[in-house]
Amino acid sequence: MVEEFDPNSIEDEGVRQVVISLMNVVDKQDGIIREQAAEMQRLRDEISRLKGEQGKPKIKANKPTTDLSSEKERWQSKPRNKRSKQDQIPIDRVELLTVDRERLPADAVFKGYEDVVVQDLSIRSDNVQFRKEKYYSPSQKRTYVAALPAGYHGQFGPKVRAWVLVMYYGGQMSEPKLLEVLQTAGLSMSAGQLSDMLIKEQEPFHAERAQILEAGLKSSPWQHLDSTGTRVNGHNEHCHVLANPLYTLYCTLPSKDRMSMLRVLQGGADPIFRYNDLAAQLMEQLAITDKWRRLLPTLLPHDQDLTENELDEVLDVHLPKLGVNLRKRVKEALAIAAYRTQSCYPIARLLLCDDAPQFNALTVELALCWIHEYRHYKTLIPRFAHHSLLLQDFDKGFWKLYQDLLDYRDHPDPAQGAALEAAFDQLFGQASGYELLDECKRRTLAKKAHLLMVLSHPEILLHNNPAELGARFRVRKRDVSLQARTREGIGAWDTFQTLVATAKKLGVNLFLYVLDRILGAYALPSFATLIGEQAQLLALGSSWQQGP
Repeated sequence: MVEEFDPNSIEDEGVRQVVISLMNVVDKQDGIIREQAAEMQRLRDEISRLKGEQGKPKIKANKPTTDLSSEKERWQSKPRNKRSKQDQIPIDRVELLTVDRERLPADAVFKGYEDVVVQDLSIRSDNVQFRKEKYYSPSQKRTYVAALPAGYHGQFGPKVRAWVLVMYYGGQMSEPKLLEVLQTAGLSMSAGQLSDMLIKEQEPFHAERAQILEAGLKSSPWQHLDSTGTRVNGHNEHCHVLANPLYTLYCTLPSKDRMSMLRVLQGGADPIFRYNDLAAQLMEQLAITDKWRRLLPTLLPHDQDLTENELDEVLDVHLPKLGVNLRKRVKEALAIAAYRTQSCYPIARLLLCDDAPQFNALTVELALCWIHEYRHYKTLIPRFAHHSLLLQDFDKGFWKLYQDLLDYRDHPDPAQGAALEAAFDQLFGQASGYELLDECKRRTLAKKAHLLMVLSHPEILLHNNPAELGARFRVRKRDVSLQARTREGIGAWDTFQTLVATAKKLGVNLFLYVLDRILGAYALPSFATLIGEQAQLLALGSSWQQGP
């Protein structure tokens, strides 16, 4: 078959180059044809829908046709140190079991005990009738009633409320199923009561979420950031996931543009705008034309903060012809300049993310995810065996370089860093003859500084998995509950998913933590305190402290 043809078998150099060129044309055209076929089918389905008919049914294959995962390529076996599970089980009570003496022979000798640990669970109601003393003072014309214990209000006690929050947000249970479990345990609760318990009166937990964000930003100069879709009352919005090794924070906003990312980094606060030298640099970086860059310094006060309404007023009066897109980029540059030069809130120095444009310019430094970069190569579907072999050779080189960078993280060495930089140039700068592959390599080569940021900051990871795994947690929630119907509801989603994910990273028992806060005991340290303590041990920003 022609697909199995190897052009290296052609002795004549001129003919070989012509054949290689034709093979690249065929591969490109094959990809274009597949894209056009998919687009035509989409248009046919849309025409059928407009006619009131049905389009082509969407029947999912047992296995995805295009697997963008790189687990197989980068997986490496690790030694397992398996400990006995029973050593980790806390013992609540000990029962002594004796042997029936009548069964023992006369010469039986006692040899001690054989321990067996059995785990069990008791799920039952614990309904309490409080008899509150009541007094009346005729002189004061006032009634005095004994107060309920801390954590008790309404019809349900603190343990019910804690378990409801943990099972719904941590266990990813749906409200109907959770209600069914509670009723099976003997509780009398309506769907409305359950919904209110999950959403309303959660101000202490919202405050904890804000503290987690501030402590997380202080804990390291670098942060992970990613986004995924979320529906709120029938509208498509975006859940942004901000994380580092000590915390994961969720923030849902209507958009995922650069201004939204800036809001996430500032705890959801509305941005302020400031014109200064940094703003001038950012305007050039964001491709704002010279004409507007010369005008803006004459209209805006230097190093003075403006609200969005104040800025809009200036732009409306003095620059009415400024286009929508240019106006947006001007506001982004001014907002980023204000964020990066303020001192009242922790500033992220480096973002580790994918190569989406909304992440550019937010921070001083930007690191890109190697796994996300490899997905561009996974989309290549060569038609010829020769191209497949070239792609396979490139894959081996890609993951060899990836593994070498992982080794560098463990033992940073300047000489090794220079060698890795040279290996990067060789891998992505050398043409293979497979044009689609070479185009991808040229795009990767242009991102060299961001992909090799680990050479300057060995603390950071080579991938954005912490944020992407956090986004997957929201996707599972979306699968179970579909959407939040109110802003208050999506706020509860963000807060409690933040607590669930952060508790897991910090090794905190979520139920005990939530119960402690509901009781108002505050016997357990806050997540913010734990983040600060562990950050000192991990030294997540040591390369920044050392300086250039």
